[in-house]
Order: sequence, then structure tokens, then C-alpha cells
Amino acid sequence: MRKRWMAPVLAMVTALLAQPAFAADAVTDGTRGWVALAAGLAIGIAAVGAGLGQGRAVAAAMESIGRNPNAADRIQTPMIIGIAFMEALAIYALVIAFFLQGKV
Repeated sequence: MRKRWMAPVLAMVTALLAQPAFAADAVTDGTRGWVALAAGLAIGIAAVGAGLGQGRAVAAAMESIGRNPNAADRIQTPMIIGIAFMEALAIYALVIAFFLQGKV
């Protein structure tokens, strides 16, 4: 049982502690790797959150339309606007990740 989780944990620790070598970089204290990791996590978490939110919104809208087909046009427009706002939040995370990459 203990050996099952030991290999993935060691692989993750090795990946997190490995510092890439940049030949012409002025930053030598290893912060660039942490910023890259933070940017990647930010994009990933934002994408998962936006995907889950969009899925739940569309599922609820389709269920509402299924129960009352006459209200489809009154449900569809707010659903599309809400999905656009959710996608904008994921794009904001991407922009912030790009800004983080430019800081270091």
C-alpha cells in the first residue's frame, strides 16, 4: 500500500524542485520556475472552473427548456451571456498568467 503512492510523490517532488537552467537570464535565484508553475496552475484551475460552470449552466438551461419548450428563447439568451462571462473569467486568468511570465 505504501509503495503505490511513493513513486508519484517522489516524481512530483522531483519535478517541483528541479530548476531549469536559463543561459541568458538575469534571474538566478530560481523564481522563474515557480512563476511558470503558478501561471500554469492558474490557467488550469481557471479552465476547469469555467468548464464545470458552463456545463452546469447548459445542463440547467436544457432541463428548463425540456420542461417548458415555449420559454426556450427567454432561457437561451441569458444562458449564452452567462457562458460568455464564464469564458471571460478564464481568459482573465490567461492574461494574468502572461503578465506573471513577463514580470520575471
